[in-house]
Amino acid sequence: MRGKTIHQGAMFSYVSLEDRIPKNHPLRQLRLLVDAVLASMDKEFEAAYAQTGRPSVPPERLLKAMLLQILFTIRSERLLVESIDYNLLYRWFVGLAIDDPVWDHSTFSANRERLFNEGLARVFFERVKGLADWRRLTSSEYFSVDGTLIDAWASHKSFRPKDGDGPRPPGRNPEVDFKGRSRANDTHVSTTDPEARLFKKAEGTASRLCHMSHVLMENRNGLVVDVATTLATGKAERQAALKLLARHAKRGATVGADKGYDTADFVAGCRRLGVTPHVARKKTGSAIDGRTTRHAGYQTSLKVRKRIEEAFGWLKTVAGLRKTRLIGQAKLAGQALLCFAAYNLVRIGSLSGWWDAQHV
Repeated sequence: MRGKTIHQGAMFSYVSLEDRIPKNHPLRQLRLLVDAVLASMDKEFEAAYAQTGRPSVPPERLLKAMLLQILFTIRSERLLVESIDYNLLYRWFVGLAIDDPVWDHSTFSANRERLFNEGLARVFFERVKGLADWRRLTSSEYFSVDGTLIDAWASHKSFRPKDGDGPRPPGRNPEVDFKGRSRANDTHVSTTDPEARLFKKAEGTASRLCHMSHVLMENRNGLVVDVATTLATGKAERQAALKLLARHAKRGATVGADKGYDTADFVAGCRRLGVTPHVARKKTGSAIDGRTTRHAGYQTSLKVRKRIEEAFGWLKTVAGLRKTRLIGQAKLAGQALLCFAAYNLVRIGSLSGWWDAQHV
């Protein structure tokens, strides 16, 4: 018999969020891990807040909401808050009851410098990495390193001479022709994001205003062990890579990298740290000789290092960080750390079997 559509709502409804979420849903395991990490950050949260005043939105809920935005590719904080309001899964994940009101989207902006700065984001990232270390999912001997460009929240029209010379086009969004004009970071600066740099990573590609993010990956399971955000310059990748290696690599470790790292300064820097540079060789003028390439581990490192592109691909497609929506390197540094922490959580879930079809 055909069912009838009934528009009259029930007078009472008893909804248990815990019952609505499937017992084998992968976010159950993820929430357990995230709650454990956030519980270990209690001292850091206490230090970030005053002891008096009105109670704020719990920082644990805000951080878990940011993880939802990254994991489910939610394009804005306004849409994130709207989704939490009506999505029972999201409400359950952040810890809201069915009748609890959701905070305003401006709460994220108000807490940006307090909660989503590089300091607290790095603590969260390190605690997530500590979970992977505890599960023996990481390697302390074999690494890969690479950098990627993150488009700045600034247009080419904002890249203007530092001395203020030159015509200023009238109107809010004027037509501008850059043909024949010389523009360089030494003489020009973005009026929207002064820390953005006009840069291109390879010949034949378009220059764009951007920042640079660098990643050190361990080779056993492709987990990210450290992240750095810098200005986009020609030497930034190699300089940041040496700093990351100095923080994590022990003597005798190896590091895989692409041809952009095949320079005398980077190879010498690795050898000073006691790290063997497994760098892809240039056709001419290579700083890598037969002492390195003759070993079987060299070819293995070159093959495994390509896995780092999976992290960058996830960062730009799923996490939505192809172009940052924030202004300045400091805010981007915190954003990148949260995104790569989420990536590591996804990798831990994959290695633990949470995302298998039978668990969804």
